[in-house]
Amino acid sequence: MKRYVTAFLFLLTIPALAQRKHSRESQYPTYHGLIMAGYQGWFRAAGDGSGAKHFAYGDETRSGIDMWPDVSEYEKTYSTPFKLADGQPAKFFSSYDKSTTDLHFKWMQEYGIDGVFMQRFFNNAKHRDSSSGVILKNAFAAASKYHRAIAVMYDLSGLKASGEDCSAIIADWKYLVDQLKVTNQPDAKTYLQENGKPVVAIWGIGFPDRPYQLRNIGLERLIDFLKNDPVYGGCAVMLGVPTAWRTLNADCIPDPYLHTLIQQADIVLPWIVQRYSPLLHNDMDRYRDNTLEDMAWCRQHQLEYVPCVYPGFSWHNLSRYEFPDDVKPSGSIPRQGGRFYWQQITTAISAGATMLYVAMFDEVNEATAIFKTTDQPPASATTPFINLDGKPADHYLWLTGQAAKMLRHELPVSIRMPERN
Repeated sequence: MKRYVTAFLFLLTIPALAQRKHSRESQYPTYHGLIMAGYQGWFRAAGDGSGAKHFAYGDETRSGIDMWPDVSEYEKTYSTPFKLADGQPAKFFSSYDKSTTDLHFKWMQEYGIDGVFMQRFFNNAKHRDSSSGVILKNAFAAASKYHRAIAVMYDLSGLKASGEDCSAIIADWKYLVDQLKVTNQPDAKTYLQENGKPVVAIWGIGFPDRPYQLRNIGLERLIDFLKNDPVYGGCAVMLGVPTAWRTLNADCIPDPYLHTLIQQADIVLPWIVQRYSPLLHNDMDRYRDNTLEDMAWCRQHQLEYVPCVYPGFSWHNLSRYEFPDDVKPSGSIPRQGGRFYWQQITTAISAGATMLYVAMFDEVNEATAIFKTTDQPPASATTPFINLDGKPADHYLWLTGQAAKMLRHELPVSIRMPERN
C-alpha cells in the first residue's frame, strides 16, 4: 500500500516539476500598473541580410508606409527610392538588425515604457521562418538588457478558411519555450506574468472580416493547452477581440460562442483602432461608457480587462492597392499633436483601468506608431506621408512615459495633455 501511495504522490508532482520550463521569477509578475505596446518587428530593407524579396518602404508606385521613422539614431540604415525635401535619399531601418531592436528597447527604458507584446503571426508560427526567429531572439535579449517586460502575442492573421487550425501555434509555443527560452531568459527574467503565470496573447478572435470560422479552428484546445498542459502550460491567456465583443454587434461576429471562449481565458483586450475618432463629437464619452460596461462584465465573470489606446490612424498608401474601390484618406484619424491619444489614456484611467495596451510601438504602415518618427517625411508627389503636427520625434514616447506614471499614481490624472519643460 505504501508503494502505491508513493507512486501516486510522485505522479501529482509531475505537472509542478514540468512547468519549471517557465521561470517562476520575473521582474514583471503582474500586468497591473504597466503600459505595454504592440511590437510588429516586420520591417525589412534591401541588403539587410534577411533575404526578403519585398521591402517595407516600397516605392513611389507601391508603398504601404504612411508614416516615416526618424532614423537619426540608428546604427544601420538603408537608402530607399524616396527623396527628402533637400534631394537626399530617405533612409529606413531594418527590424532584422540587432542594433535596431536594441535601440527600440533602449528608448522604452529611457522614456519609461514598460515593455511590449511581440507579434507572432500565424504564418511565422507555422513556417518558423528564420528572420522572424532572429528578430524575436534579439527582442528577448534586449528586454533582458534594458529590463523591459516582454510577452508573445499570436496574431491569427494568415490562418486560412479551411484545412488549418491552431495546432501550429501549439507546436510553435513548444519551440519558443524549448529553443528560444522565452519564458526563462538566460539573463534578466522579464517575461510578463499575471498572477505568477506567463501571459500569452491570442489576437484576432471574433472579427467578421476573417476567413476562418471561430468554431472550427481549435481555439478551445489551444486555450486549454496554454493553461493546463503539464509541460508548457500554466499560462495566463489574453484574447484580442473586437471593440463590440460584449454586445456581439458592430465590428464583432454575432456568435455567443465568443463569450464561451472569453470565459475560458484570463484577460480581455479589445481592439479599438479606427473605432473612435477625435472628429466625432463626444466620442470619448462613448469610449468611457463602453469601457465601464466592459469592465463590469469582466468583473462579473472574474476576468481581467486591458483597455486599448492608440495615437491616430492613416492607411492611405496601403489601401490604394489593397482596396482600390475604398481608398482611405491620408491621416483619416488625426493625432492632433497628441491630444487624441491623451484623451483616451485619461478616459481609460479615470474609468478604473489599471493596465493599458498601446497600439502600436513601431506600426508605421497604419501610422499608429509611438516610436520616433519624423515631422519632415519624404517629399513625394504620389505617396503622401503624415507629419507630427510640428511635435518632436520623441513626442509620443514621452507622452506614453507620462501616462505610465499617471497609471501608477506617480502623477495626478489630468485631462490636459502635459507640456515638456
